[in-house]
Amino acid sequence: MRTFSYKHFVAYYRISPDGNNNRNLNSYGIDAQKDAVNRFIESSQSFEVIKSFEEVESGANSQRRQLIEAIEYCRKKKATLVIAKLDRLSRNATFLLSLRDSGVEFVCCDMPQADRFTVGILALVAERERELISERTKAGLAVAKKRGVKLGNPNWRESQQKATDASTKSLESLWAIQLEAIGQVKDAGVQSYAEIARCLSARGIPTARGGSWTATLVRNLTKKVPASERLTRTNR
Repeated sequence: MRTFSYKHFVAYYRISPDGNNNRNLNSYGIDAQKDAVNRFIESSQSFEVIKSFEEVESGANSQRRQLIEAIEYCRKKKATLVIAKLDRLSRNATFLLSLRDSGVEFVCCDMPQADRFTVGILALVAERERELISERTKAGLAVAKKRGVKLGNPNWRESQQKATDASTKSLESLWAIQLEAIGQVKDAGVQSYAEIARCLSARGIPTARGGSWTATLVRNLTKKVPASERLTRTNR
C-alpha cells in the first residue's frame, strides 16, 4: 500500500445534479462512495477519517465550495484528502493541476498509487475525454439538423410549467415532513431555533437544498408557511 505522510484523512464526496437539477444529497451515489472510502480505510492500518465534506455539483465545474473547504481543512490539520474515484474531483485539467500544486496530499480509492505527480497526466486524459464527448454531441446535433430534425422542445412553455408544478409539489411534500418533525421536536420541549436545528440534523431530516440545518433556516421555514397551513400540515 502507498505510504502517506499523514495518518488522518479528510473524505470528500460528490455527485452530479440529476436531469431535473435535483441537488439532494440523499443518493445511492454518495453511499457507494462512502462504502469505497470505508473499505479503503479499513484495509489500512492506524488510519482514520477525521472529517468529511459532501456536495452536489457538476464534474466540469471547478468552483466547488465543499472541495475547497476540504482542501483547506487538510492543509490546516495536516491530513490527506481521500476520494472514492478520480472523476469525483473534476474533469477539468486546470483544476486538478491546481490541486496537485496546492501541496495537499490526496489519494483516490480506485487508483491508490496515483499521487500529485501522476495525476497531472490523468487530469489531461480526463479533460480530453470531456472535450471529445462535447465534440461528438455537437456533431450529432449538426447531422440531425441537416436531416430536418427539429431540435429543442416545441412545447417548452408547457414543459416548463409542468416542471415548475412538479417542483412546487415536491417542495410542499418536503415542507410537510419538515414541519411535522419541527412540531414533534417542540412537543418534546425543545423551543430555540438552534436546538431544533440540531434535532432535525440528528434525525436526518433533509433540507430543501441538501445542506445543514441552521437556526436561521428553521426560523425562515416556520415563518414562510402561514400558521393555519403549518397547523394543517403538522396534524396530517
